[in-house]
Amino acid sequence: METKGKINATQRKNPDGLAKPLQEKLEKAKRMLQEMGSVLVAFSGGVDSTLLLHLAHEELGDRAMALLASSPTYPEFEIQQAKRLAEEWGIRYFELFSNEFQIPGFSQNTPRRCYHCKKELFSLCRKKAETLGLKYVADGSNLDDTADYRPGMEAAQELGIRSPLKEAGLTKKDVRELSYQMGLPTWDKPSFACLASRFPYGTEITVQRLEQVEKAEDFLRGLGFRQLRVRYHGELARVELEPEEIGRLLEEKLRTEIVRFLKEVGFIYVTLDLQGYRTGAMNEGLKVPEPKSVRS
Repeated sequence: METKGKINATQRKNPDGLAKPLQEKLEKAKRMLQEMGSVLVAFSGGVDSTLLLHLAHEELGDRAMALLASSPTYPEFEIQQAKRLAEEWGIRYFELFSNEFQIPGFSQNTPRRCYHCKKELFSLCRKKAETLGLKYVADGSNLDDTADYRPGMEAAQELGIRSPLKEAGLTKKDVRELSYQMGLPTWDKPSFACLASRFPYGTEITVQRLEQVEKAEDFLRGLGFRQLRVRYHGELARVELEPEEIGRLLEEKLRTEIVRFLKEVGFIYVTLDLQGYRTGAMNEGLKVPEPKSVRS
């Protein structure tokens, strides 16, 4: 499926009054996109890729397109939100399906899992870009992503995938600030990562377990929790919430409701991580240099 058109200028604001360092990063990202000439943006509908797609379309017009990839590890509601945004802006987009369970080693969930998944995904993106006559494929990685263990970035580098936000030095905070100033609806959207990131390395990933985690997280969102993760530890669910939301679980009625539902979907024990939500939580046990903590 595809659509095409232009972003309605009345839907955004001009980023006036930016601090000079942020303005310089923004201009660098724009120049980079102009020099690229044409691009296929790997678009998830998240904060980073939305800003990138917006800038790419602004600088390149119809020479900037989007590719949405659905898969067993990516909730359908995220794909639908991304599609609605692309359609609202009138940006030409394409869809593909990537089944991670067909990738050797995915189910075994080794520390290199993300590398293999991204290599598969970005290879598909490259082929699509070539078919469309687009020179580059770009993703929404930002500078903060380099502070965590992300083997998927290695795959991106091998395949020549560009990351304009990262290359321009934009951090997650910068991305949110620019998104706010430009009136993008995702400026305060909670961060999301594929559901495979909920499993400790070495724990087998199955469709049933992915669905179990997805149902648990959907339920918590339905209760009003925004930034969260339900980490899978066999019979045990480890719930991560923003520190300011942890206090809500002291309410007996709410806590009882959460425990009841998570047991219904297959967990026996339900625990709250007192350290709270953080990115890269499953990397904390890896034998690699400890990255700087990054929260978004």
